[in-house]
Amino acid sequence: ITGIAGDQQAALFGQGGWSAGDGKNTYGTGAFLLLNTGTHQPASGSGLLTTIACDERGEPVYALEASIFIAGAAVQWLRDGLGIIATSRETEALARSLPSNEGVYFVPALVGLGAPDWEPKARGTVVGITRGTGVAHFARAALEAMAYATRDVLGDMRTHGRVPFDKLRVDGGATANDWLMQFQADVLGVPVDRPDMVETTALGAAGLAGLAAGVWANGSEFLASRQFTRFSPSAGGTAAAAAAYEGWRRAVRAALGWARDSR
Repeated sequence: ITGIAGDQQAALFGQGGWSAGDGKNTYGTGAFLLLNTGTHQPASGSGLLTTIACDERGEPVYALEASIFIAGAAVQWLRDGLGIIATSRETEALARSLPSNEGVYFVPALVGLGAPDWEPKARGTVVGITRGTGVAHFARAALEAMAYATRDVLGDMRTHGRVPFDKLRVDGGATANDWLMQFQADVLGVPVDRPDMVETTALGAAGLAGLAAGVWANGSEFLASRQFTRFSPSAGGTAAAAAAYEGWRRAVRAALGWARDSR
């Protein structure tokens, strides 16, 4: 055995997230973010956990970690629970069919809210529905929720980790959705890089083992064969996403208010 790493730490290494300020998000059933803080050891808090990551040589450094309970599972619920879409692939075309979310937000607290709010009593909340709301609005709202929740977490990570942050690397099944990746870049205001190999957890574990076994001389050699598709923020998209994000925070407050109002 030449390499052992937890899922998210392996994914961060597989993305080349070796330096302070390097961050990644894995979009699966939930979403899982790590931000490398280098030699700075941030205290756990603000809904975040302090964990260990690896530098380019596989030596330990610090990172912040956060879990968003529901990401792709929201789309699965639209498909399997409500039956309003047949496949997850449909969501991209449905989202593109609308000029905006038209005020419809979906807070997918189907099993409570994880980072950064940590409210186990929260439940799924949809706001802004009118008679004009249709399947496309629900699909778009489910995708937007992944991007907004990622911004929530990364905003706290930037403050808590005290490191620069100029791009996000992504992996997991939902990253196949080009509309979501572009929207994520617009919401964050930084480029989003998607690797050619999106199963980065397994790749990172293999990379660590390969370094120890001499398959690669260093991390840069391991990463050299990788290719990334970059989604850069667009001027108009960033402005629109910033305005829409305020509506998301209002929707989250509504979900939290429902959870905490015991009258």
